[in-house]
Amino acid sequence: MGIFDRFSTLLRSNINDLISRAEDPEKMLNQILVDMRSQLVKAKQQVATAIADEKRLRDQADAEYRQAQDWENKAMLAVKEGRDDLAKQALLRHGEHLQHGQQLEETWQSHRAETEKLKNSLRDLNDKIEEAKRKKNLLVARQRRAQAQKRIAETMSSMSEKSAFDAFARMEERIEANERQLKASVEIEEEFSGDTLANQFKQLERGATAGTVDTQLLALKQKMGMLSAGSAQKKQLGAGSSSDEETVNAEIEDQSSGQKPR
Repeated sequence: MGIFDRFSTLLRSNINDLISRAEDPEKMLNQILVDMRSQLVKAKQQVATAIADEKRLRDQADAEYRQAQDWENKAMLAVKEGRDDLAKQALLRHGEHLQHGQQLEETWQSHRAETEKLKNSLRDLNDKIEEAKRKKNLLVARQRRAQAQKRIAETMSSMSEKSAFDAFARMEERIEANERQLKASVEIEEEFSGDTLANQFKQLERGATAGTVDTQLLALKQKMGMLSAGSAQKKQLGAGSSSDEETVNAEIEDQSSGQKPR
């Protein structure tokens, strides 16, 4: 178990070092997984060595048992041949190999139990690494979502200062000013350039429009009681003449001084 204790200590050291650097979480998680896989490879090598040692002990114990059996067979042969002296020596060798075999088997059984624990620990380590791989994708997704929320919050915070909206409003005002300037330039160009006769007819057309407005003004004044019905009709019949404005002003002066309309 000391193998995995050392690996665990090394992994914790590496992870704490990565966290202390405050690096990109996704890169950090990938690096942690790389370290885990590297330690898993080393752990597999250590467990493979332990399994090999276990098999070697089993082979050695079996070899001792075979030697013990072989010397027992020799002792039997010596007895058959009437060589008790040789039989005794063979039995001594039989006992030595049998004792060694039993000692090796005890060691093998103990080693096998430890090897099984190592194999179980290796399985647990492999399962945890696979779980870490699955969690890594979830953690990366959560980190990206947190970063997106942070960027949105920062954007909203900067907008709360109205700097962006103020700049937008200023640009809109500037565009409107340019449009007004362009309209004024077009009007000047139309009025003071080109065919003079055509311009005069345009002025007559604008005068006709103004006459319509004068008629509407007279109707409004009548509605307000400022003009009599006869005066309003007379002014409407004369709407559009060059003296309309003077007549209207005269009517207003007459009503102001208390005189009847002329």
